[in-house]
Formats: sequence, structure tokens, C-alpha cells
Amino acid sequence: MGLSLLPRRRSKSGGRGAGLLSRVPLTAGVLALEVVDPIGHPLNGADVTIKSNTSGRRVMKGRTDPYGMFNVALPPGRYAALITVDGLLPGQRTVEVTAGEQELERVELEPARPLEPPQPGVWLFDPPHTAIRFIARHVGMANVHGRFTRFDGGLRIGERPEDSYVECTIDASSITTGNNTRDNHLRSADFLDVKNYPYIHFASNRFANRAGNKWSVQGTLTLHGVSRSVALETDYLGFVNGGYGEELRCAAKATAELHREEYTLNWRNMLAKGIAVVGPTVQLELDIQAMYRCPDTPTPPD
Repeated sequence: MGLSLLPRRRSKSGGRGAGLLSRVPLTAGVLALEVVDPIGHPLNGADVTIKSNTSGRRVMKGRTDPYGMFNVALPPGRYAALITVDGLLPGQRTVEVTAGEQELERVELEPARPLEPPQPGVWLFDPPHTAIRFIARHVGMANVHGRFTRFDGGLRIGERPEDSYVECTIDASSITTGNNTRDNHLRSADFLDVKNYPYIHFASNRFANRAGNKWSVQGTLTLHGVSRSVALETDYLGFVNGGYGEELRCAAKATAELHREEYTLNWRNMLAKGIAVVGPTVQLELDIQAMYRCPDTPTPPD
């Protein structure tokens, strides 16, 4: 089967990447999707499903690259493209693929309808339904998964969600990775030094809505005696009135990337004690469920 260098073709929607060239079979064409968020920024990792418009059969599934691009060579025909990403409304396009040509479609996803915010007031973490986990990569090996088992914290939800506040204190000695030798070393002076720094603390200073139910919760994380600014990328999952004792509950998931050098954590010392070298970053994950406790109490004037 011969190959051809596809000519440039710009779709009606235009956009960056319209001049991409691809080597494909002579009997095929290229569908190129450029996926962006509501303010025009490329969306990395958006799920893309391509179906035949004739049979409805799925012919391709993948994700956009860091530039928001998804390219696929297809036989001539009419196709339906469905693009989805958390926090935004799905996008759909129907496109005609022609042999020897490239079709570019720019898809701008719209914000999803925001969930109703929690009731203003004080909400406290529910430890049995909350998890604080981390993932650290062994250089050239598998990931190490761990968690903290003792912590407390809560949220103060403002009349405007942007005026909310969250604070959390973690008992550093409660770290566990499923290996006693490793856990004891993580608690030692070589790493967390829990004798001198018994707690890890986070306090927010800004809630910023990114799109729909996605928020960036920015604040200060104090770890190993060092304080640094951290952004928790947060998905708000809503609230319910029910469950155990009919409490009002809200839930969210948050992630952050920490750089060990910023907190003076010398993980490479582990090698001397027979523990494999750990990479420079740690992924922090929080699954939070909080229970409503009381209305917010205004701070009295000075």
C-alpha cells in the first residue's frame, strides 16, 4: 500500500495545528482535533471517542496530548467525535474524512453546570471517610504508595464560595507504606524527623474557581519545619443530606505535587540503609468528606 504526504487543509473553524502534515496510506485521511478549555487553553488528557456515523461502532479511543491535540488516520467516511473531561460539558463534532486530506476541528468545551455549593458554616473532616495518601516513585522502579492515618481538619464555607477556608493538621508519625522498616526510617531524623517536627500543617489563603466544579485551593504547607506555597487542584463532588444520623455532608478530591528539595528532605540517604532511591517529587492525594457542624461565627471586631 502506498503512502502520501497529506496536503494542508484548514477546517472552517481554523485554529492552531491546521497545517499539520502526516504520512498515511493513500486510501486514508486524517482527522485532527484541537481541544481547548473555555478560555482557549489546550486541554491535556481529554478523552476522545471516534465512532462511525454509519454503523455507530467505536473505531478509536484515546486522549489529547499536552497541546490539546488528537490526530488519527481513518478511512474516508463520516464520523462522530465525542470529547469529555471532568468539570466541563462534553463536546461533539460530526466530521467528513476524505482520502488524502487532513481535516482540523477546534473544539472549545463549555463549563459544566456547577454543583450547588455547601451550606455556609463550619464543616469538620470525617476521618473514617477521609483519606490522605501519597505516591512517591522509586527511580527506575515501581511507585511507593503510602498514607497518613491520623489527622484532623475542617472547612469554613463562606457566603461566597471564594471566601471559604480550609485547614488540616496531620500527625507525621502516622505515616504508613505497608513496610515497617521503611516506615520507621521515614519517621527518623533522615526524613520526616517526627520527634522535632511532629505535625504537617496546611492552611489555605485563596479559593479560586477554575471551571465548573474545579477549584484551585491555594495555601501554605508546613512540612519538616519548612513552609511553602502549595496549590491543591480540587474537584468538588457536591453535598448530601442523609446517611449516618442524617448528617449534612460534602465531599471533594484534591491533588498536589510536592518537591522534596523544597522541604530539605534528603531521600537519597535511604540508599545507605538499603532503601531504594526515591525520585524528586511526591504526588499528594486527598479524598475528603466533611460533616456540617454549625453556622459560621463572625470574628468580633477589634
